[in-house]
Amino acid sequence: MRRIIFYISLVALFFSFNGASAQQDAQFSYYMKNMLFYNPAFAGSEGVTQMTLIHRRQWAGYQGTFDDGGAPTTSVFSMTTPIYRFKSGFGAHVVNDQLGPINNLEMQVSYAYHLGIKNSKLSFGLRAGLVSMSIDRDKYNAIDPDDEILQAGEESQIRPDMAVGVYYRSEKYYAGLSFNHILKSEFNFGIDAIRNPFENHAYFTLGYVHEVNFDVKVSPSMLVYTDFNEYSFVLGGLAYYKDQMWGGLSYRQSEDINVLLGYNFLKDKSLSFGYSFGYVISQQDAKKPTTHEVLVSYQLPVNPGSGKKIVRSPRFRH
Repeated sequence: MRRIIFYISLVALFFSFNGASAQQDAQFSYYMKNMLFYNPAFAGSEGVTQMTLIHRRQWAGYQGTFDDGGAPTTSVFSMTTPIYRFKSGFGAHVVNDQLGPINNLEMQVSYAYHLGIKNSKLSFGLRAGLVSMSIDRDKYNAIDPDDEILQAGEESQIRPDMAVGVYYRSEKYYAGLSFNHILKSEFNFGIDAIRNPFENHAYFTLGYVHEVNFDVKVSPSMLVYTDFNEYSFVLGGLAYYKDQMWGGLSYRQSEDINVLLGYNFLKDKSLSFGYSFGYVISQQDAKKPTTHEVLVSYQLPVNPGSGKKIVRSPRFRH
């Protein structure tokens, strides 16, 4: 299976040497704990039922040329569960991404088939759902009030969406490659001049768990993404102490540095809380320097009657 990781890594290297960041999808500091958002093949792969909520406020305090400020605010709720009888998994997520006068809303369901290989798992996933884009023209401060693009009122459009992916995981390694928005659905609100397709996106994830000693484990990870126009990457790492608390850093190419902290509650450590503080290091004159992100996650107790052995690591236990 290491050959699979190696070949997929070559794709990631190609991405990372070909430009800087720009994309339509929302971005998260806790990308390593939000894998279903990036890859449908992740659905059910951890062998537990889990629900996760992440709220992100980017460039806190930013005031743009819109009546409501315009700082990006994003929330994602996801759930994933295994389907042992069919060697597969199910997942669903909802994303609300507010960008000034524009709001993007996603509602997606994912299905993944899991192929067991010794003590590892290779998953193939498919996602289908709907994407809604809404625009509130009343929030624009128009230079030319008669511009046909800036008609008054709110309008929304809904389009179908699909994604495919492959994901490999073992006790120490994980790697995934996915292609999102493969339908390239377009939004134009009846005006061809503002026609805006959801471009294809590709995501590559790679991570490793190293046990330093009985109490401490570290998990470096990487996310590479592209909309096939521009490319970027995120490098990160978390350290876990007794599987109870974690801390780490992440760096987004030409964008920001983030500090990540978290703690697992309850006797079985099934309830997790995480916080991320980000500091912008590029183009501060056009942004506010700080970003805040909060994560809450809960794992349902494992059914002892399932008869399935769960491969656990600090990367997956949160």
